[in-house]
Amino acid sequence: MARLSVNVDHVATVRQARLSTEPDPVTAAALAELAGADGITVHLREDRRHIQDRDLHLLRKTIKTRLNLELSAAEEMLAIALEVRPDMVTLVPEKRQELTTEGGLDVITRMGPLAGFVATLKEAGIRVNLFVDPSPEAIKACRKIDPDGVEIHTGRYADALNDAIREAELKRISDCAVLSRRLGLKTHAGHGLGYGNIKPVAAIKEIEEFAIGFSIIARSVYTGIEEAVREMKRLIAQVRST
Repeated sequence: MARLSVNVDHVATVRQARLSTEPDPVTAAALAELAGADGITVHLREDRRHIQDRDLHLLRKTIKTRLNLELSAAEEMLAIALEVRPDMVTLVPEKRQELTTEGGLDVITRMGPLAGFVATLKEAGIRVNLFVDPSPEAIKACRKIDPDGVEIHTGRYADALNDAIREAELKRISDCAVLSRRLGLKTHAGHGLGYGNIKPVAAIKEIEEFAIGFSIIARSVYTGIEEAVREMKRLIAQVRST
């Protein structure tokens, strides 16, 4: 059974729109866990546009499953990860102007610096994933950097304008998941996945975990977060049980 890690960043996005105390991503994380989430993901951005340091520290103390902390490869972020000790860190690219993460890490030209970050985190007992585009070259470069695993960026699949492009992107994701597994890397996937497009990706047996946030939080406005999480879990389970 593939795992589901629920990203609660956008609960904090709504809160920060009014600089208020509600809605609370820590409460949302607890409800997601009650609904069956296998983990909680948050992205602590350098500009603190949604998740705040307070959220991260409270989540570390309260969640019962696994905390996946998305971070840029910056010294400030490394220090925070070493202090908080999440179960896993996913290193992601970060641009101040972007609405959301636009692509995978440039693991090929930044191999040296990334290898240093990965080694430091692993020495502290923290699992490390690298967020990368579905490219064989990127997957092979990751193996040289020696993380525990990769998270394959599914954004181009999710944003595909027609079926032909979508199928081509799905094949790229599948091929890279197979390669990643063959190279001994844990294989996760995420970005842009939702209720209407999760099943074909969930059918890729090599993918062990999905990180999904925006679509679940958007659905929860209508259904509540517990039902939104349960529905996503059902969709993933349907294809894994066949």
